[in-house]
Amino acid sequence: MCGFSGIFQSRIGDLTAIVNRMNDALTHRGPDDRGVWVDENVGLALGHRRLAIVDLSEAGRQPMHSSCGRFVIVFNGEIYNHRELKQKLEDEGLSPVAWRGHSDTEVLLEGLVSWGVEKTLQASVGMFAFALWDRQEQVLTLARDRMGEKPLYYGWQGDALLLGSELKAIKAFPQFTGEVDRNALTLLLRHNCIPAPYSIYKGIAKLEPGHYVILTLNNLPAAKIAVPQSYWRLNDAVARGIAQPFEGTASQATDLLDAQLRSSIGQQMLADVPLGAFLSGGVDSSAVVALMQAQSAQPIRTFTIGFDEGGYDEAVHAKAVSQHLGTQHTELYVRPEDALAVIPRLPSMYCEPFSDSSQIPTFLVSQLASKQLKVVLSGDGGDELFGGYNRYLSAKKVWSKMQQLPPFARQASAGLLRSLSPSSWDHLFRISKPLLPKRLHLSTPGEKAHKLANVLTLADGHEFYLQLNSHWTDPASVVIDGEEPKTIFTEPSRWPQTDSFEHWMMAMDAQTYMSDDIMVKLDRAAMAASIEGRVPLLDHRVVELAWRMPLDLKIRNGQGKWLLREVLYRYVPQELIERPKQGFGIPLGAWLRGPLREWAESLLNEARLRQEGYFHPERIRHMWQEHLEGRGNWQSHLWTILMFQAWLEEQA
Repeated sequence: MCGFSGIFQSRIGDLTAIVNRMNDALTHRGPDDRGVWVDENVGLALGHRRLAIVDLSEAGRQPMHSSCGRFVIVFNGEIYNHRELKQKLEDEGLSPVAWRGHSDTEVLLEGLVSWGVEKTLQASVGMFAFALWDRQEQVLTLARDRMGEKPLYYGWQGDALLLGSELKAIKAFPQFTGEVDRNALTLLLRHNCIPAPYSIYKGIAKLEPGHYVILTLNNLPAAKIAVPQSYWRLNDAVARGIAQPFEGTASQATDLLDAQLRSSIGQQMLADVPLGAFLSGGVDSSAVVALMQAQSAQPIRTFTIGFDEGGYDEAVHAKAVSQHLGTQHTELYVRPEDALAVIPRLPSMYCEPFSDSSQIPTFLVSQLASKQLKVVLSGDGGDELFGGYNRYLSAKKVWSKMQQLPPFARQASAGLLRSLSPSSWDHLFRISKPLLPKRLHLSTPGEKAHKLANVLTLADGHEFYLQLNSHWTDPASVVIDGEEPKTIFTEPSRWPQTDSFEHWMMAMDAQTYMSDDIMVKLDRAAMAASIEGRVPLLDHRVVELAWRMPLDLKIRNGQGKWLLREVLYRYVPQELIERPKQGFGIPLGAWLRGPLREWAESLLNEARLRQEGYFHPERIRHMWQEHLEGRGNWQSHLWTILMFQAWLEEQA
């Protein structure tokens, strides 16, 4: 895990000074070492910041040259099967005469030299982003891992090509203009994040997951219009899995998943530094920790944070799982002031506006873990692969029932749901909880009731899904001069071909919410604490196996993640896990009415909004007033605006 930056500038200046400045912006990603390489003849400079995880010696330093001297690489991430790739190179007589060390970077580089870019990418198991320079052909290749675990930004400012692991590096270029892309801002309002290939800045793109792009720098017109190519597509994995489904028994499916998870987690436990795991006590993180502990002779270090506010604390469940598995557990109960102290750091931490409020606890647990280790495994990915989100369980049922209602009945139902404020619905569910079946023990029922009201009059299931995944449903009407650009949501030709609505939603989430939100959140939060976050459930072999599993092995008897639970229950008693699904969040709505009110009011000031000129302020102010008075829970809508405003303030 590291960070890298680069610049190509045909008008050669002091490239060393520039790339050092870009490098310094990424110190948090690599506090252990730094390196710079400059090709003065061409006008290319590459910089690297190192967080030493595998091969801590000088042999692992970057930028790294190939044994033949033709290629130079800067690399961020981990290649988990590098030992197997190294053996394959040796068996084929393609390895160097002598390896300089045992780093995965060296193995990846020699693979790229011997097998070429696409074959090496397809053979590699891992999370990564890299820039590879071919000195002979003057070709720069940028590549990113399959599921988008590691970031890579790039773009042009005149004749200067800029690239970096984070926008911080690109912004450090002295002539960077940084014009806000108002169209990308509409995407932020809809999704809480800015999905690839867009970024908050005009002219700067994110390389999409599973893609690489070849830039021929001795032909600038061609380089500027180079189109990224895919070497792996989730939609293809989905189609293959559905066309060739697993046909064994449920017990055999459990055996198969258990074995693959053991293998993937075992590979991701390889490190030359201390390693541990996040543990919330839920299905996903508990499964990862259980399979780690099953392969370790020593207690695994696990970490969780808790909140005293009811409905947000999972620490007690994590502790119970830890005690059963025998992990070395660390927990921290966070005071509101601890969480609030993180907020001023968020604009810098995420370096483009990002408004998933669970970014705060994710950073806090990363900070907690960083006091003991440098690598942590996370349980992200289980919901998208195995059907864990509530919408997978209810969307089809709700949509089918909605279709049976005449339009006037839908309108009346929506009105009834809106007749009570979210806080009133929450109170009603709270006092009725002893009388309700377990499946109706919902977190934030008021917010869910109002979301349902918003979708009752939609035309089809796809619109229904988009509405469920939208925060601002008409963001172009809020952003001045903003027009929402095309994404996978609005282009049916890019939709996955599946055998059910549930599978379609899962496949969409995996290549949107997972890569653009969850992975961004984890990467930036972990890196801000200078630790490496690994996600074994997103090993592409686990992903491909999950898509071979029929839907009834994922969602069964009204419960999601059935197959993953079956694996987990081999290691952890069911009664320690079974409870209503709970997100990893903070009591944001209450904080906006309380300790965050003055801060929020300053950023949402009507005169300020008008002067800055990015938003039409009327609806924002109306929402803010309703939220303060408890007549609506607009926390997610307001948080998106606040995160942009806080980010904008930092740019001044």
